[in-house]
Amino acid sequence: MRTLNYIAPLALALALTACGDATESESGATSSEAVNALEAPEGQKWSETVSKTDAGGIVMGNPDAPIKLVEYMSITCSHCRDFGEQAFAPLRDTYVDSGRVSFEIRNFVRDPLDLTAAILSRCGGEAPFFPLTEQALSNQGTMFEKAQGMGEATYSDILKSAPDSRFVRLAEQLGLISFFQQRGISEDQAKTCLANTETAEELMNGTQKAAEEYNIEGTPTFLINGQKVEGTTWAMIETKLKEAGAR
Repeated sequence: MRTLNYIAPLALALALTACGDATESESGATSSEAVNALEAPEGQKWSETVSKTDAGGIVMGNPDAPIKLVEYMSITCSHCRDFGEQAFAPLRDTYVDSGRVSFEIRNFVRDPLDLTAAILSRCGGEAPFFPLTEQALSNQGTMFEKAQGMGEATYSDILKSAPDSRFVRLAEQLGLISFFQQRGISEDQAKTCLANTETAEELMNGTQKAAEEYNIEGTPTFLINGQKVEGTTWAMIETKLKEAGAR
């Protein structure tokens, strides 16, 4: 199991490196017959059904969807940002709301900046997780600018501080507390979440387990029905969903 010793002082440049491409050595889902749409309970949309999974991710959609898409993603990953911009709306409106597909995000934390943002994206519970994650990805450029502006000495000093204050200080420097405050997470709520070392431990341990179980070497990495599939773009993943029957 990872501990918070994993978040030791690192060069600031390391935290700002671009995410690597996911390994694409498995074809994953194969062509299947088309799956019929499944209606949500009256007065609801499947995209409004959101819950935490045993794997530590957050899933949106029909709990019994025959096609289950999982994304291992990092909030500091530019490829994940691009996928979110391309995919989140059609995934929700065309695939998840049809009842054919559920969509789960599992945070694959790459660095202290990513971990800080991931903690805050979960701070309001399951319901706002997807919109908060989408907006945090869109805030990547501003977050990186603030990270560069803090300088190596400040960054290293923050990472040497106590675990229950480390991410609070980092979030303040990155402007993330005010960013999430504007999106419904109060300052006190954000600081409480960031001081909870159990959340950080859970996210890091989940990342380690995923790396070992699925040999994840870059983000985003996708699973369809438990099988790793090729592709990092929405066009590629949509093709795989259709091959699995979402058409």
